[in-house]
Parts: sequence; structure tokens; C-alpha cells
Amino acid sequence: MSANGGTKAIVAALLANVGIAVTKFIAFLLSGSSSMLAEAVHSVADSGNQGLLLLGGKRAKRAATPEHPFGYGRERYIYAFIVSIVLFSIGGLFALYEAYHKWHHKGGIESWQWLPVAVLVAAIIMESFSFRTAIKESNQIRGNQSWVRFIRRAKAPELPVVLLEDFGALIGLVFALFGVTMTLITGNGEWDAAGTAMIGILLVVIAVVLAIETKSLLLGEGAEASDVAAIERAVTDGPEVERIIHMKTLYLGPEELMVAAKIAVPEWESAHDLARGINAVEARIRAAVPIARVIYLEPDVYSVAAAKAGTGAAADTAVPQPQDASGEAAGRPGG
Repeated sequence: MSANGGTKAIVAALLANVGIAVTKFIAFLLSGSSSMLAEAVHSVADSGNQGLLLLGGKRAKRAATPEHPFGYGRERYIYAFIVSIVLFSIGGLFALYEAYHKWHHKGGIESWQWLPVAVLVAAIIMESFSFRTAIKESNQIRGNQSWVRFIRRAKAPELPVVLLEDFGALIGLVFALFGVTMTLITGNGEWDAAGTAMIGILLVVIAVVLAIETKSLLLGEGAEASDVAAIERAVTDGPEVERIIHMKTLYLGPEELMVAAKIAVPEWESAHDLARGINAVEARIRAAVPIARVIYLEPDVYSVAAAKAGTGAAADTAVPQPQDASGEAAGRPGG
């Protein structure tokens, strides 16, 4: 669901940004407004970013290979990280450079003076429709989460990226409209430069936020606490498992979760019965959390004494220590 919603939002943003970029470039060529140029480059960067997200989504669907046995699901995270770099360099830094250049070469908008205003108003309307689509698609999977938590915790990167891009585009358009309008009113090009600088700072901030959140996904994130709890209940909700000794989860991609656990099992009469019990546990896990597609369960016999003799973590099953003639464990201080 998240992948389909993400694709729809990406396509809507791509179509809007291509049309907006063309009109902004025309307005810049006719008026010479630096805010219009910064916004035009911003729209080009956004269009390229949406193309990168679509490419990442397509490449992530490739089947697993011996070289990449867990598949290519994380490729979506890589392309989302590239998006943050593009937004920072092409969008943000270019806008700041253009603001610096305009500030030192002051000049008002001398021709087609009100064309930039008309273009910016039209761009705000078109961008609002794109933003509305992103919000609508995000609400289908956001649930009761706040927008901040959704952006920070979403495992599918496309919707948070498009949301932040569209939000940044709308705010940037308002900044550009402010700079252009004040330049027209006062005849002072410094307002145009100020609007351009505000756009640059905004894009740099958004790019940094995207980079930080995508970096976390690239490093590898575990399942949400609610999913971990559901998996734990599924594992222990039957006679096959006495307890979980330790368990770890990892997202292999936005819709694929790996579960690895060492489990304490009772003594089975045969390996066949043990295998059948493990298969039953795996079936319960997949029923509870459908995205748990890669599951590794290691059966073990749990002992409280052995656990205490280990490193202090219940994750370890300690090897029994040899005993001396007095019956005490060798190497342990006497009473």
C-alpha cells in the first residue's frame, strides 16, 4: 500500500514540478528576477528528485541474487539519500549563491514586472494540488501518528520525501512572492535577493533533515515497538516455545522485515517434531506481522543457572563449567 501510494504522490509531484519549472524559467528570462531563477532551479531539482525516487522504486523490485541474497529493497533508501544531496547542492546552495550575486548587483525588475507575481501565484496553486495528493496518500498509512513522527519513523522513504519537498516548495514560493512583490513596490533588488536567500536556507534545512532520516534507514532500523510486541506474542503463544532468549529485527526494505531469534524449546522426541513446531511459530509470526518475510529461529534449551553463569545477558546460553572434586565449579572462589 505504501509503495503504490508513494508512486502516485511522486508522479503527481513530478508532473506539477515540470510544468512549474518551465513557467518559472520563462518568467525569469522575461523579468530577470533572481527569486524566479532560484525557484526555477528548485523545481528542476525537485523534478530530478522525483525521477530518482521512481528509479529507486523500480530497481528495488529486482529479485535477490547470490551476491545480494536479501534482495535490493534498501535501494529505495539509497536513492532517497541521493535526493537529499541533490536538494542541498543544486537547490539550496545555488539559491544562496544567486542571492549573494543579486545582493552585490542590485537592480529591480524592469520588464514584465508583474509576470513573476502571476507565475508564482499559479505555481502555488499547482503545488498545492501536489501537496494535497501527498497528504492524502500519507494519511492512508499514517494512522494516529503526528506528522513529525510519521516523517521520522516511516520505513518507505518516498512519501516523507515528497511531503517535505512539496512543503518546502510551497514555503519557497511564498518567500519568492514576498521578495518579488517587495522589489516591485520599492524598486530595490535587495528584497529579491533576500527572498532568494530565504529559499536557499529553507532548502538546505530540508535537505539536512532528509539526509539524517535516510541515513538512519541506510544504517538499518528495527521493527516498531508494536510490531516487536506482536512478534513476541506470536512466538510464545503456543506450546512450541517456552520463552524467547533473545530476538532482533531488521528492515531489509520498506516492506520486508527480517526476524532472528534464539528460542527456548521443550525437549522434543524427534527432530521432525521440533521442525514442525518451528514452522508453526513462523506461521504465527507471519500472520501477526505480514511484512516479516525472512525469519530465522534458533532452538535452544534455556537454563536459569546457565544464563547467570554467562555474561549477564539472557541472550547467552553459558557452557557448564567443569567441577572439581568438591562439586564446585572450577575457577569459582570458594566460600
